[in-house]
Amino acid sequence: MSARVLVIGSGGREHAIAWSLAKSPRVAEVIVAPGNGGTAVEHKCRNAAVAPTDVAGIVEFARTRAVAMVVVGPEDPLVMGLVDALDEAGIPAFGPSAAAAELEGSKSHCKEFLNANGIPTGDAAVFFDAAAALEHLEALSAVPVIKATGLAAGKGVIVAETKVEAAEAIRSMLLEDRFGEAGHEILLEERLRGTEVSVLAFCDGTDFRVMPLAQDHKRLLSGDGGPNTGGMGAFYPSPIATSELIDQVSREVLAPTLAALARQGRPYRGVLYAGMMLTDTGPKVIEFNCRFGDPETQVVLPLLESDLYEIFEACCAGELSTTDIGWADSAAVTVVMASAGYPVQSSASVPIAGLEAAAAAGCKVFHAGTSIGDGQSHTAGGRVLAVTALAPELSDASEAAYRGVAAVSFPGAQFRSDIGREVQT
Repeated sequence: MSARVLVIGSGGREHAIAWSLAKSPRVAEVIVAPGNGGTAVEHKCRNAAVAPTDVAGIVEFARTRAVAMVVVGPEDPLVMGLVDALDEAGIPAFGPSAAAAELEGSKSHCKEFLNANGIPTGDAAVFFDAAAALEHLEALSAVPVIKATGLAAGKGVIVAETKVEAAEAIRSMLLEDRFGEAGHEILLEERLRGTEVSVLAFCDGTDFRVMPLAQDHKRLLSGDGGPNTGGMGAFYPSPIATSELIDQVSREVLAPTLAALARQGRPYRGVLYAGMMLTDTGPKVIEFNCRFGDPETQVVLPLLESDLYEIFEACCAGELSTTDIGWADSAAVTVVMASAGYPVQSSASVPIAGLEAAAAAGCKVFHAGTSIGDGQSHTAGGRVLAVTALAPELSDASEAAYRGVAAVSFPGAQFRSDIGREVQT
């Protein structure tokens, strides 16, 4: 029996999930709500005009469309309790409960959880009051990272280089409402130094399976310059992602996290994403995300040789330990193309050319901020596209991805030129 799957979200991550699910022989149709210009034309996919945060609307849509499974992409509906509402309605859902998703929904809660369970992370202090935060800042020997503790669409982290910049960030959040309610509580956190790596794992409440470790690039400009973004590209394999590192993160981070959540009566089912910094004293958790990463998903899922729908089923049923998951022995690179003004603002909508040429060059182009009008794709957001290529070697995958990038054009396009080319070790 072929299934209908509902994917919640509108970004490049959701396009990659929908594309991967559509390859399953057990999936007849993938509906993406609300989707984007890419999911509107993807094989076996269509969009539906339902907002990701419309919990009641999603439950009703899934019920009336006889949806076999709902896959929740972004963090907001997870923290709002969408999976709980679907469970109550008897509709299988891939993603953590609201109680489990609090690991991402509140950075202060996450920090307390990590410390309480002996999971390695940086030191931090929580503040609601600007004067107290500024006083603490002056007493610190090093400049901290300033974080809004709530959800801020991936933009609530300020990596200051000086105490003056840190003080400005504190005032902007606590006094000037820079991130709204998400920034009414902030963390002043030790700045961890080293190489960052993303560790994503499928989880079924008890067991977990680590995915290929992609190395992400957060800074806007080549050479890791410019402001932080939601991610400008990623690649696999990373030379830092050794089997020893995977074993250590599994043992010191993933296993104790799942065990603690299970003890607390909030078993974790879905994708757990540990953002790690490889410091001189060992790997430490920067943050947890409670869903697939973006753009890591656009690198990892093209490597998956197993049926994604069956993996999601196993996670929902607590049967991950008996499920085989195979990955291609290939390298993968994805390069994000962003609109003019990103990450501060998005440009006005402009037409996109060359998508067919990129596909003809062997790339898979995942859409993020796009729409379709008059039969043509247009930009409709900050991060517009992620151009992905696979090859036996990383250097070849990178060059293939950049051939795809060269084929695509839109006014004001921004992208880094060093993804997978200048690899940190």
